[in-house]
Amino acid sequence: MSSADEILDIVDEQDRVIGQSPRGEAYAKGLRHRCVFIEARDAEGRLFVHRRTPTKLVFPSHYDMFVGGVVGAGESYDDAALREAEEELGVSGLPRPTFLFKFLHDDGAGHAWWSSVYEVRCELPVNPQVDEIAWYGFLSEAEVERRLTDWAWAPDGLAAYEHLKTLRAAG
Repeated sequence: MSSADEILDIVDEQDRVIGQSPRGEAYAKGLRHRCVFIEARDAEGRLFVHRRTPTKLVFPSHYDMFVGGVVGAGESYDDAALREAEEELGVSGLPRPTFLFKFLHDDGAGHAWWSSVYEVRCELPVNPQVDEIAWYGFLSEAEVERRLTDWAWAPDGLAAYEHLKTLRAAG
């Protein structure tokens, strides 16, 4: 089964399931669904940053400071967060990611999804999925901040990053 055929729950403005659809159709029709974003840090506290492959269905070749992806039909956000983090980082045995907050990402141009944001410490050697990740590195927060204007970032990840910075600044 290709990623475009994966079945997703379609949700309303309150994140209640109202139907199901294959991922490709959900993207093509701009149907609201669920995603997880996981901030992964290494033992030194550096942030895992990567460039998406050019074959990704959304935001190909963009940089992102989160690993993650869609929540499958009937799957919980928490289960999807652990699954996606382990898949994309190429590890097994991660601690369960810690939930931070949830927000509705809607760019007004057909990209709308409920986004559940998590964090996890990954002290294991990573082996990222080559079909998902074209480049990666663990960067300091200062380096990420310097790159924000230099690199093309996935807009949803950038929105999650900005929400997270605001949350952390508020204490």
